[in-house]
Amino acid sequence: MTNLSLDIQRLRAAYSDRATTPELVIAEVLRRIANAGDDHVWISRPSDDLLMEQARTLTRRTSDCNRLPLYGLPFAVKDSIDVAGLPTTLACPAYARVPARSAVVVERLIAAGAICIGKTNLDQFATGLVGVRSPYGIPRNPFDPLMIPGGSSSGSAVAVATGLVSFAVGTDTAGSGRVPAAFNNIVGYKPTRGLFSVNGLVPACRSADCVTLLALTVADALSVARIMAWFDPEDPYARRPPKDFALTSGSPLKAFRFGIPQPAQLKFFGDTEAERLFAAAIRDAAALGGEPVTIDYAPWTEAASLLYGPWVAERTADLGDFIAARPDKVHPVVRDIILGGNRFTAVELFRAQHRLAELKQMINPVWETIDFLLLPATGTAYAIDEVLADPVTLNTNLGYYTNFTNLLDMAGIAIPSGFKRKGFPAGVTLIGPAWSDARLARYAAALHRAHNLPLGATGFTQPEVQ
Repeated sequence: MTNLSLDIQRLRAAYSDRATTPELVIAEVLRRIANAGDDHVWISRPSDDLLMEQARTLTRRTSDCNRLPLYGLPFAVKDSIDVAGLPTTLACPAYARVPARSAVVVERLIAAGAICIGKTNLDQFATGLVGVRSPYGIPRNPFDPLMIPGGSSSGSAVAVATGLVSFAVGTDTAGSGRVPAAFNNIVGYKPTRGLFSVNGLVPACRSADCVTLLALTVADALSVARIMAWFDPEDPYARRPPKDFALTSGSPLKAFRFGIPQPAQLKFFGDTEAERLFAAAIRDAAALGGEPVTIDYAPWTEAASLLYGPWVAERTADLGDFIAARPDKVHPVVRDIILGGNRFTAVELFRAQHRLAELKQMINPVWETIDFLLLPATGTAYAIDEVLADPVTLNTNLGYYTNFTNLLDMAGIAIPSGFKRKGFPAGVTLIGPAWSDARLARYAAALHRAHNLPLGATGFTQPEVQ
């Protein structure tokens, strides 16, 4: 079983061919978790006995293999999302509570046959892109333990990259799914807001929060997304997709156009290797039939600046009272960020909302000229010690290509784009307007295959296209 890839395509084929069973797969997952040692990926898990009993139940129900679309697939859940019977901590022990009901997205995954292996570590209160702001430790980046794992969905990304689960559920408000995907050589899918229910998610920035998926391939992410996508009438931010919306992917158009920022607007923060890899990604997209189109990135960066401007007050509205009452129980960087929302007035927030509407109007015509925007997932990556020494500035740098996405109501898919000379991964993100998810997936899958990269840190190659 040590040669077992947990990518969904191969695992489902193995189940269908009776080459393995959920009981054998979960036993292998538990063996890998034990061998990983103190990797700081997990905050809580069901007992091994309970997981094995769930696996045995599915193994006995072999007829469910073809009926349940996620039959026997192990998955992880970021610990800002409820799983019944396991504590929801948001990486803050003083906040912990044990929900009686799982989040809607988790319920749907389990009903489809998936097995929840446990709750994963994160930047406390989902505040950060770095993955180092947790009293439960820093999840170990499988490519370099001295480098950050990315956040805030740090444990979720590492669990997928190291072959502990087939996929993981995370969140993405400012880039929390896309940044760790890039630093772990996996796919991070941030859907159009409202496609996945946020019932059972403890909010970070409620109007901009988005449940996200981390997976080994774009096809894997889509196969799970089709289960999670459901209009939840109890979710005030849920939206019904257009009638022609479908989470399917196919071959990209033979000729397409993709946007890139003006050269002076690209920032790599002195990282020449990241710059080289992005240039290579542009060439790869062009080789697939794409034409690069230079766009003015200034409105996008201005929109991004608003998320940690007046929109911080939204974090304060949800979490400020708890933090103010227990300031010594909260990570100091997280505490200062969230309580910093108190300095903004309602007047400033309304002005920011009006400016955001203007920026949207400035950006909308871009979609008439390009099929998607291609950006670095991040301009660089940092060592843990660097981030601990300068936590705010370096975190801000990591959000240069991500912070605007939810405020501007866009979808995005981050894919691996290659390795730097010292072996650390980088990624790119394909971004489009709301409900462009399927179109983005089409190009993202083709570009990921063109890069011909291994799956996470598992050593397995990408499966054959079905």
